[in-house]
Amino acid sequence: MAAKTVTSILADVPQAPPDPILGVSDAFRADTHPDRMNLGVGAYRTEEGTPWVLPVVREAETRLLASGVDKEYLPIDGLAAFNAATARLLLGEASPALEAGRVATIQGLSGTGSLRVGAAFLAKFQPPGTVVYCSDPTWGNHFNIFGDAGMKTAKYRYFDPATIGLDFAGMMEDLGAAPPGSVIILHGCAHNPTGVDPTREQWAAVADLCASRGLLPFFDVAYQGFASGDLDADAWAPRFFAHDKGLEILVAQSYSKNLGLYAERVGALNFVLADPGAATRSLSQAKRIARAMYSNPPAHGARIVAAVVGDPALFAQWKQEMATMAGRIKSVRTQLAAELAAAAPDRDWGFVTRQIGMFSFTGLTPAQVKRMTDVHHVYMTGDGRISLAGLSAAKAGYLAAAMADSIKES
Repeated sequence: MAAKTVTSILADVPQAPPDPILGVSDAFRADTHPDRMNLGVGAYRTEEGTPWVLPVVREAETRLLASGVDKEYLPIDGLAAFNAATARLLLGEASPALEAGRVATIQGLSGTGSLRVGAAFLAKFQPPGTVVYCSDPTWGNHFNIFGDAGMKTAKYRYFDPATIGLDFAGMMEDLGAAPPGSVIILHGCAHNPTGVDPTREQWAAVADLCASRGLLPFFDVAYQGFASGDLDADAWAPRFFAHDKGLEILVAQSYSKNLGLYAERVGALNFVLADPGAATRSLSQAKRIARAMYSNPPAHGARIVAAVVGDPALFAQWKQEMATMAGRIKSVRTQLAAELAAAAPDRDWGFVTRQIGMFSFTGLTPAQVKRMTDVHHVYMTGDGRISLAGLSAAKAGYLAAAMADSIKES
């Protein structure tokens, strides 16, 4: 008897496009060329090109195992010691908002999950039609996160291709035209993908504009301590908005980069509000949202963060190790800029060292990026972003030559 043909009830579901970042890694893995380079995914690598588990993380894990921690569920809002530590790390030990009880923190599934809880919260409690403004360009997942939560999204100008720097005038003009009550996504430091941050004077102007226009700043802080090597310097912008300007802000945090806890998915969502009552009520609703999404967060990564931040010796060790990571990336930036100046002296490559953090927005066109991959086996996102965390000093010359050739031939 012939088999009966069955049509799936999901036959009309369309194929989703590959993730533009993770798809780069898939293509890289399929390439066998000895000179292939993966500069797409933002994950720290050593000079030898291998992942690095921070020694301070290993030490914290050893202590946790020795303490006999159990595997019971955490509360919906996460590990209390973690929440207290992460809020202090973000806002500072002497934070007026913390002292006044105006901060509510819920542990989330790294930065992405924390943003997603925040997006669902805003979709539920902000007026219908509230628009979330993201920089142009921004981390591609921002639009997925807020769009899938049912929020309207729009772009504000940020990057100036002519200078490979900040289009501050365009940014201010677009934010100034945003309707009152709009949500503004701001990268706390080390803007992804450009590596271009506002100056402190420009941050102050943005804060004043948010205050005068009634805009809600929502900071994405994925690189605190990893960008410059200094935890306090990298938290300057959200602290300035909250403390110096007295603005209400939301902040999503991640420990994927600065503690190398990529697989542990540990982060937090913070509400810094005008009064303790609003903070308490907001936390209650964030917990209700988290309960429906994933019930409660994972414990292991949160325990590592709490152990490291809560122990003076481990905390000091962590700061040294962050400085090591940030220092290696700065060193690679300097070497790449020198190699590019030698390979293509007719162009200004100063932007490479002016940018900060893990990424460099090279200004390469899609056609040039395609040549980088097809001819030179260098894998990067189509917008020309490269992850300097994946570049070794030994390969800086090869990358510079590939970029010079791709610019010349495309």
